[in-house]
Amino acid sequence: MKHSVTFTPDNVSIEMDQDTTLYKAAKAAGAYVLSSCGGKGNCGKCKVIIKKGETDSGKSRAFLSDEEVKRGYVLACHTGARSDVTVEIPPESRMQAKHKIATGAKTDALFHLMETAGGCLESRIRRVYLEVTPPTLDDNISDYERVRRALDEKGFDASHLHLNYLVLKKLPLVLREQDWKCTVSLVQVGEVLEVLNIYPGDASRARYGAAVDIGTTTVVVYLVDMTTGNIINTASTYNTQVKCGDDVITRIVYATEMNGLQELQGLIVENVNAMLIELAAKSNISPDMIDYIVAAGNTTMAHLFYGIDPQHLREEPYIPAATFFPLVRGKSLGLKADPQALLYSMPNVASYVGGDITAGVLVSQIHRSEKNSLFIDIGTNGEIVLGNKDWLVTAACSAGPAFEGSGIKFGMRAMEGAIEEVEIDPRTFECNYQVIGDVKPVGICGSGMIDTLAEMYLTGVIDQKGKIREEIGSKRIRKGETGLEYVLAWRVESAVKKEIVLTEVDLDNLIRAKAAIYAGFATLLSQMGMTFADIDKLYIAGGFGRYIDVERAITIGMLPDLPAEKFQFLGNTSIMGAYFSLLCDKLRHEAEDIAKKMTYIELSVSRDFMDEYLSAMFLPHTNLDSFPTVKKELEKRTKRE
Repeated sequence: MKHSVTFTPDNVSIEMDQDTTLYKAAKAAGAYVLSSCGGKGNCGKCKVIIKKGETDSGKSRAFLSDEEVKRGYVLACHTGARSDVTVEIPPESRMQAKHKIATGAKTDALFHLMETAGGCLESRIRRVYLEVTPPTLDDNISDYERVRRALDEKGFDASHLHLNYLVLKKLPLVLREQDWKCTVSLVQVGEVLEVLNIYPGDASRARYGAAVDIGTTTVVVYLVDMTTGNIINTASTYNTQVKCGDDVITRIVYATEMNGLQELQGLIVENVNAMLIELAAKSNISPDMIDYIVAAGNTTMAHLFYGIDPQHLREEPYIPAATFFPLVRGKSLGLKADPQALLYSMPNVASYVGGDITAGVLVSQIHRSEKNSLFIDIGTNGEIVLGNKDWLVTAACSAGPAFEGSGIKFGMRAMEGAIEEVEIDPRTFECNYQVIGDVKPVGICGSGMIDTLAEMYLTGVIDQKGKIREEIGSKRIRKGETGLEYVLAWRVESAVKKEIVLTEVDLDNLIRAKAAIYAGFATLLSQMGMTFADIDKLYIAGGFGRYIDVERAITIGMLPDLPAEKFQFLGNTSIMGAYFSLLCDKLRHEAEDIAKKMTYIELSVSRDFMDEYLSAMFLPHTNLDSFPTVKKELEKRTKRE
């Protein structure tokens, strides 16, 4: 039996079978409901409110408070319709349109950085204007041979020239359209010089490319003028694969289900296409004028983008289908660009160190430095690189998506309504906060979590183990359903009609995440016989990384206690590295050399990592002497009291 389901505030309706969940119905209707677990019933994030109609929602109860049950809350993934129903997606379960996504540097700064790295405007794909000699009775070689001869005269080695069927089919017409004046788009693949496309007249300057960052959470696209190197326009959005799961493991599992891989690939291709079309329209060009696309992402995202089964990435011994993906036609993935456009993927290193990290190393230039540097892309996987011009080692510390909201009761991404900055008064234990968009809070994002954890520790709200100290007598400390919790925003202040809190369970998850990051640093250094004192620079990359307060991150023991001048924020190095490789083939080759040079260390089987992790499961660490500035601040506050 089918029932009609209407989702508000989107006001979209869909017919659904009785045995289909509201979560699946929402996905099919295009009304996104947040879920960390991809609808498996494990995270409790997909809360919706039944406004009208009958449902079967018995399994939802374990994740809901008594108050939520009274207000009609259910979990979308555990609930089916028993009649026509109207479902409200509340603010805390919505993917907000307004979000905080870093797209990267401006053209002038980024282009200067590329030049500093030794880059130049010599892309892998070149457009060459030709004035082909018209045929005569005496000079009656074929059109194909005439193009070959014209290229030879331009200094190209056209002895292994290849024209694909589509180019050959239109060759006679294009050559004669403007009196044998034409422009060819070329790519060198080994010994073969391939003509990708041919255009009438001089189209050598009408060249556009796209750099794409395919993140687990966000997708960013640059539209680039390939003649000047200018970034014409940028666009960013959430990766809509999030409705199938927050992290790569959940999506790998989802991909193994019926049509799961096809759905995941379709979602990311749809994201990229929407932005290519949007950017082309903003720039008054046609999408089919884009003839080269360079994408960077982690290894799982690369597999999903190409439609390659990622199952073995999560099964020991964690093997990718490939680390260097072949050059392919964009049309084979359904990309909205020139029918002959080429797609290149930044080279991966291992199952959990992908092309986004290769791009990051390229931008940071640590592979050229005489001195030792650390690089980290702070995110779900927490990929770290240590090295210099002679060697590079890398690892993924599996920090988990806690700082992106997963496993945190009111955790969310950095979107409108997220608490992003927190201060706690050391005398009254009252807190002040700042919210993205200056609206009522819905939850708390990663930067806010780091702030809160640091402030709670420094003010004595929690102890070194992250346990809330009930004895301080603050009205913001209370007993919740899972134990003690700290109230960040009272019900009257919030947009979700209930108090926004951090529970002891939340605090434990955050400490685990920060401990994994610190342990990753320490383990790589230990493997190389080094300490933090040997580090000249620590580069922080990633969209989330740029919003971190380094001092607070040191306070909780997520980052090492190094002098401020040793930290450098790079921003979104994934898109920046893709941009470099799009414009400069020399830097693309350099990126491939970087990927080959990196030695991957699997931390999940490392005893050293586990020892470091357990030591870091305290604030800031079991060894407070490793954090002298934090120790000094604690002593200062103790004296004040």
